[in-house]
Amino acid sequence: FGKQIRTIGFDIAKNKVEACQRGTDPSRELTDEEVQAAKHAVYTDDPQMLAEADVIIVAVPTPVDEAHIPDFRPLIGSSTSVGRHMKKGAIVVYESTVYPGATEEVCIPVLERESGLKWKQDFFVGYSPERINPGDKEHTLTKILKIVSGDTPETLDTVAKVYEMIVEPGVHRASSIKAAEAAKVIENTQRDLNIALMNELSIIFDKMGIDTSEVLEAAGTKWNFLKFKPGLVGGHCIGVDPYYLTHKADMLGYHPQVILAGRRINDGMGKFIAEQTIKHMIASGSPVKGAKVNVLGLTFKENCGDLRNSKVIDIINELKTYGVEIFVTDAQAEAEEAMHEYGVRLMPFGDLPQADAIVAAVSHREYAALSPADIGKKLIKGGAFIDVKAAFDAQSLRESGYCLWRL
Repeated sequence: FGKQIRTIGFDIAKNKVEACQRGTDPSRELTDEEVQAAKHAVYTDDPQMLAEADVIIVAVPTPVDEAHIPDFRPLIGSSTSVGRHMKKGAIVVYESTVYPGATEEVCIPVLERESGLKWKQDFFVGYSPERINPGDKEHTLTKILKIVSGDTPETLDTVAKVYEMIVEPGVHRASSIKAAEAAKVIENTQRDLNIALMNELSIIFDKMGIDTSEVLEAAGTKWNFLKFKPGLVGGHCIGVDPYYLTHKADMLGYHPQVILAGRRINDGMGKFIAEQTIKHMIASGSPVKGAKVNVLGLTFKENCGDLRNSKVIDIINELKTYGVEIFVTDAQAEAEEAMHEYGVRLMPFGDLPQADAIVAAVSHREYAALSPADIGKKLIKGGAFIDVKAAFDAQSLRESGYCLWRL
């Protein structure tokens, strides 16, 4: 938006605002050149500037608590700030993933209370779910078709025109805010369940001595086979959003079966991978207690620096229960954030010891490019190499004498 019209970027985190003001994206999704190309954008942590906006887009996290109950505090907090400062006639568009009905049940009452204005009379609301894929430089905001919705036909028209300014494929107009909310939450729930199926299959095939990657490669030759792969499911979307839908279902008196089964499988994969690491260390002749294990990658997915809800920490914590010494590196993550979020000290790859095992947890491009010779500098001869994402060439690793296991 900032390339075309005056755009106010607001955040309560002063350090993020200051980074944007310097022309740098704190999330590192955009290059400095891309940030600086937004000549009409200004950045602030002053909520009073929200009063200048005709359209206010709210894109805040929607996490869950330790009991997997939706935590609406970020959404309520942002709605409070918007309500206190928005002008009469403003349109507030929410992008955060929620269960169907949450915008009208949770957000709008806060806007009315804080503003003293009347919904659909003095202000209006739209919903357009965020569709981004962290670390993906191809499927970016401007390249992905956008779902839009509004509380009135006029609001829908305005919201559609606003997003059509920047989204090249255009927009899909949903019939209602609830329909748009539901569309978003099932996008992520569907992906979560498909990965859960692959994870369960990988557990079964492992017990049968079958390589899951080879099975999926063969099955993928059929035209309508869905190409999902097993792996850790973390981050602030796929591993969280299904709980919003199941929470709403519980409120309505229906206890979901399939969705929660998928969540249980995916949440248990860190423990499973750690157990396989120990088994293959034993098989390779390494002692367990006091052994050294190098973990490559801590972020929730490859080629991005986002540490939120990473499931790699599950592997690390489970391995610690066996008395092994853990060394962690990550080419994308910030060391200070890793220490703050998980108490994990990141070290440069070059400083890793020659360990008894390597767990290649996240296939950052820097790690996927490693040769068996590179790996040999950080792994003892014949040591266990755990390839979580099946990102390495299995044949070359086995020919190099490593005890390979992959999910």
